[in-house]
This record gives sequence, C-alpha cells and structure tokens, in this order.
Amino acid sequence: MSDEIQVKERVGNATFHDNKGDLFASYDVNDFEVPQGRDEIWRFVSLRRLRGLHNGTFAPQADAIVDVEAPAGVTVEQVTPDDERLKATTAPVDRIAAQAWTSMPHATVVSVPANAELTEPIVITTTGAGLDVTTFSGIHVEVGQGANATVIVQYTGSGTHADNVNFVIGDNAHVNVVVDGEWASDAVHVGAQSIVVGRDAVLRHTVATFGGELVRNTPRVKYAGSGGDVELTGVYYADDGQYIENRLLVDHNHPYCRSNVLYKGALQGDVTSKLPDARTCWVGDVLIRSNASGTETYEANRNIVLTDGARADAIPNLEIETGDIPGAGHAATVGRFDEEQLFYLKSRGIPDGEARRLIVRGFFNEVLNRIPIESVRDELIARVTGELENVEL
Repeated sequence: MSDEIQVKERVGNATFHDNKGDLFASYDVNDFEVPQGRDEIWRFVSLRRLRGLHNGTFAPQADAIVDVEAPAGVTVEQVTPDDERLKATTAPVDRIAAQAWTSMPHATVVSVPANAELTEPIVITTTGAGLDVTTFSGIHVEVGQGANATVIVQYTGSGTHADNVNFVIGDNAHVNVVVDGEWASDAVHVGAQSIVVGRDAVLRHTVATFGGELVRNTPRVKYAGSGGDVELTGVYYADDGQYIENRLLVDHNHPYCRSNVLYKGALQGDVTSKLPDARTCWVGDVLIRSNASGTETYEANRNIVLTDGARADAIPNLEIETGDIPGAGHAATVGRFDEEQLFYLKSRGIPDGEARRLIVRGFFNEVLNRIPIESVRDELIARVTGELENVEL
C-alpha cells in the first residue's frame, strides 16, 4: 500500500489530528468515509433518519429555494461553486457538509460594504422543496470592515436539505445573526456554519430551532485577529418524534479574544405515541490554542425535561493549551423544574400548570431577550407560548 493511500485512509477516519480545531477538511464528499453509528460526531443521531444525506442514497435532487431580502447598498449574487470567495472560511469537516458543497449547483453571496450602517436586517429564507426531493445550497455572507449589520437566516417548509452557511466578519464590524429553524414537522435539515471573526469585531449569534423532524446545526467559529468578541446563544424545543442537535466549536486561535456560549432547550414527549422519543443533543467544544493568551470564555447548556418520553444529552468540552488566560469554564444541566421557583409562584396563588408555564417562558427569555430585533424576539416568544399550550405540565 502506497504512502498516499495510507495517509488518505487515516485522514478519512478523522483520527489523526492535534485537536478539534484541526479536523480533516475537504470540499469533496469522496474524501470522507460514510459515517457509522459509532463515529463520535454521529453517535447521537439515528443515521437512518438522515434520509441518505450521509451515504449518498438521498432522494432525487432539486434546486434549493433561497431568497434574499437586503437593504440598499448590500450586494446579492448567485455564483458558481468555484468562486474563490466561498473558500474564505474553513472547508467542510464532515461528510454531509461536503456532500452539500459537492452537490450544490450554485451558491449565494451576500456582501455588506465596509463601514455600512444597516438599519434594516438582511433576510435569507430557504424554503423546502418537498418531501420527494433533496436540496443542497451554499450561502456566504461577507461583512466589511467597520460595518454594522443584522442577518436573519430562516428555514421553512417541508423537505430534506443540507447546506453550508458561512460568514466572514471584517475587522471592527458588529454583526447580529439569527438562525431561525421553523421547518414543518416532517423536514430534515443538516446545516454547517463556518464563521471567521475579524480583529476587534463583535458577533452576536442566536440559533432558534422549533420545527423539523430532525435538525442538526454545527456552527464553527474562529478568529482572524485579536480582540474578537463572540456570543453564541440558542433555544430549542423538541416535541415527540423530534431530534434536535447543536454541535458547535469556538476555536480561540488568536490572543485576547472573548467567547460566551449559552444554549437552552426544553423537551416534551408522549410515552403512548408510536413516534420516537423527543430527543436533543448539545455538544459545545471550546479550544484555546497555545498562542491564545488572554482568552476569556464560558459555555453553558441548560435543559428542562417537561414530560416522560424525552431525553437530552449535554456535553461541554474545554480544550486548553495555555494557562495564560483570565478565565475559562463550562456547565451543563438536564433536569425538571426548579422546585423553589414553583413553590414561590404557587404560594402567590398561581395554579400549578400556569406556574410551570411561567417558569419555562422565563427560562427561555434569558436568551430571547438578547435578540436585538423586536419582531423576531416577539415571534420566538410567541412560539414558546404556543408549544406550552400543547403540553400537560
């Protein structure tokens, strides 16, 4: 066996790398082995529910439906997959993301000029093309130096979809991103995001997942200079039959950068149903490289299990290569209601069911209240309220 073949086999198995920031990456799906159930990055999801996205047996392909509404001054282009701007971030690190790259017929590039002050959000909407087809897409957002912008990436409709949504945030820029997964209950979506944050830039990134049969989000963040400030937040609500996974990485590859991660989820199942249990998985990886002195980071995941027939997995990981940092920490919880809060509300005359609903709404509001767009914030709060109306607490 030649050295070249041996190297490809080792890389394909993704076992030879220094840390989680240095995983094998490629734009070619054929460079990745077909995932198996015991592979670490796939071990929580049921591979048979991926509808062939992982092994090439997916339904016939159709064109993805991607629409962009952008304020004046923002450029929107449809480009071929070989456009060099699309490679300004990290290449895919798993087979489905590489499949999306290999299979997309074109990609969408959204460019915000330097020093722009956008008063209206950029709204990028992907609509499912139907259950009998599979779609792939690529979206690339560039925000110029010193610009201030808000980007809403929303998903709706039915279908099987995989995509790469990448962001390049220029030096001193300030960007708010909301990823809103309001899929129909029969949709499958596997989405990868690669984000590069410039020197002294600020990113506020929120993922909200309420719809879909199976939704898997994998944002990966790295810095292009010192002084970057990143906040990653998320909310998700899994009903009976739903699987939601958030698997993220913050790669502190420059000194004096900050990151804060807070994801919150709720689950409600139905033990009498023939559907799979409601299930969520959150894996939060933070890497502090040896050159990243002055890093400050904290990550947390909180989950409330509202009924039987539900399971949440929460796995925070810190990988630290230097001790020259002011602080780094992580936390994760999975549990029922806070009994002290429940007792307090009931002692004030609030009925048990309403008290429990108030606790859950307050639980999510810590994240939702950080969303700067009032209309989006109100819509997500209304969705939480709607979910709680359908469960006996």
